[in-house]
Amino acid sequence: MRHLLEVDDLTPEELSQIIALGQSPTTTKIFDGKGVACYFEKPSARTRNSTEMAVVQLGGHPIYITDPEVGIDTRESAEDVTRTLACYHEAICARVFDHTVLERMAAVDIVPIVNLLSDQAHPLQAIADAFTMLEAFSTSKQVATDLEDRVVTYVGDANNVARSLGLAVGMLGGEFRIASPSGYGFSDIDRDRLTGVGVTVGAGDRAADVVPGSDVIYSDTWTSMGQEAEHDERLRAFEGFQVNEQMIALAKPGAIFMHCLPAHRGEEVTDGVLDGKQSRIWSQAGHRLTSARAVLSWLHAQNNDH
Repeated sequence: MRHLLEVDDLTPEELSQIIALGQSPTTTKIFDGKGVACYFEKPSARTRNSTEMAVVQLGGHPIYITDPEVGIDTRESAEDVTRTLACYHEAICARVFDHTVLERMAAVDIVPIVNLLSDQAHPLQAIADAFTMLEAFSTSKQVATDLEDRVVTYVGDANNVARSLGLAVGMLGGEFRIASPSGYGFSDIDRDRLTGVGVTVGAGDRAADVVPGSDVIYSDTWTSMGQEAEHDERLRAFEGFQVNEQMIALAKPGAIFMHCLPAHRGEEVTDGVLDGKQSRIWSQAGHRLTSARAVLSWLHAQNNDH
């Protein structure tokens, strides 16, 4: 059984297959008359809407499930919840706090498990980001299918979004850079995972040293869900890392700006950048649907070809 818990569960060739599916979307109703469980331990706007609509477009019926309804590891184990949901659904898509919950669900190996976000990874966001970049770099004569010769720079906390993004960029042939304050960069484990699939990471603790030459500037909130108590401390630590018009000017002419949203306007990014002509945040949000539909289609094909 194939699952998607992180981008590097795929080979570069398989990631390219998913990209091709998204760029030429299928109308095949692969889930006709079938259900897909959408389990959420934390709230969501883009993730819930894009996942549910992807299932609908593929002919299925999405069921939104919150943690109090199933009580993973309180009422029932993650394994037994998975076995129960597999009685009714073709796939389980889950947004969780602890990545190991997803690993335990996948280990049951009955239906495909799709990571909608965990503390370690956000693969559907990274794949949506890839669609957004390829769309931006396409021309009327040629559709971009890889990120060769493109430089993508992430400015901020080396979190789950950053790691998944780095994997996707590197696996599509791009150069990935990250600018983070001291103490907020990738761990050695994260670096090993990235380099293990051939991703070279350029890093620095001064954004002005890392941004020049970039085709894409990417930002995320400095204080993620569950880190609210660290907000003031993080504001101090990330001083000088705000993506503003001056920082965008350091990148290549025509560089685009991306943010996975929600944005804390005036903190990690200014209104002028978010709403400016180089911003692709709404295309990016829209491609969350492209990503979910393509991944579900690909997983269904992989798991039903034998």
